[in-house]
Amino acid sequence: MIRKAVLVLSLSLIWVSGCTTTEERQRANGNYEYVEKEQQEPFKVPEGVDKPEVKSDYEIPEIGSNAPRDLVGPKVTVISPSLVLPLVTGSHVEEGLKEATVWFDQIDDSQPLDTTIWNSLLSFLEERDIGVVSFDKEQQKLITDWMIIEENEGESWFTWTKTERSVGKRFEFSLQLKPHGRTAKLTTTLRDYLETVGEKVIADINPELARRNEVEILNQVISHYEKQVRMTDIQRIRQIRSGYAMEMGTNSKGEPAYIVDGEYDVVWPRLLLVLRKLGFNVKDLDKSNGLLFVNYGGQESSWWKGWFSKDDTQLKLDKTDYRIQTKKLGSKTVVTLLNNESVALDLNKVTEIYPEFAKVMASDNLDI
Repeated sequence: MIRKAVLVLSLSLIWVSGCTTTEERQRANGNYEYVEKEQQEPFKVPEGVDKPEVKSDYEIPEIGSNAPRDLVGPKVTVISPSLVLPLVTGSHVEEGLKEATVWFDQIDDSQPLDTTIWNSLLSFLEERDIGVVSFDKEQQKLITDWMIIEENEGESWFTWTKTERSVGKRFEFSLQLKPHGRTAKLTTTLRDYLETVGEKVIADINPELARRNEVEILNQVISHYEKQVRMTDIQRIRQIRSGYAMEMGTNSKGEPAYIVDGEYDVVWPRLLLVLRKLGFNVKDLDKSNGLLFVNYGGQESSWWKGWFSKDDTQLKLDKTDYRIQTKKLGSKTVVTLLNNESVALDLNKVTEIYPEFAKVMASDNLDI
């Protein structure tokens, strides 16, 4: 009989605790006697006695005139605050802002920063089957369709009832681009909210919960952006390490040059690997002008190297300073070899070293 009573009491407690709502679980469940406490008088020191040193480390600051004074007791949430997580390289947050906002700096010059951000956001929405009600690129604003979340509360092994809960949200994303175009601020605002719990309908939420929803969706967008950047970097590294065909040709001045069958933005870092493999030391570079300042020292050799393989990558070049000029040519890249006075090497010399240059340029998996 005692065992039955204990079992019934235990199941009753479990059932009661299992019926708490999401909002109730975000509130403190202890007593709130502190709201009835009165301010204590400061410690009085008799005259003629030294006052003890009092530190203000734990003093509670005065609240502002516009602060909500009724947020006490069960009205205060006890969950941790929502924080925007700037996971993307070049992203950061601004301290003290109430809005769900993140700043992005441009790290890829292949397209405008605002285009990159909007493309990532649209990709995020499409991946999650979330519609777009309106998108105005000129006004830099996007409004999503309803995001519907269905869940069952109290659906555990120890409960005999469950509550159907459905939440619908619509968000507005706005982008503010700085005049120089290399920094942008993305802000998320909860535009509409509709929650149904059983037969109860909730159309309004407090500002604190609204911001929590805004930060949550913004962090998901940032995480998607970071994932895309990471995948792009991996793909770019693979492209750089892949071999590219090269042929003899001429530059725009009619001087002898190499024509590499690859985009300039990929061939440029690829060329650095090729030069190192061929025995060049890059002393300085200027990507904006496509100019490399190098010194040819030849391949490093050791007394045992020739035992295992033949070194066939040595170039017939004087060990001195050179310059290499690169230019974009449609989907290809022109590479011109120059001496230290910016004079193009003659056709015979360019042709003589071409086979080794082309061989290394076409090889895969060069070390980065």
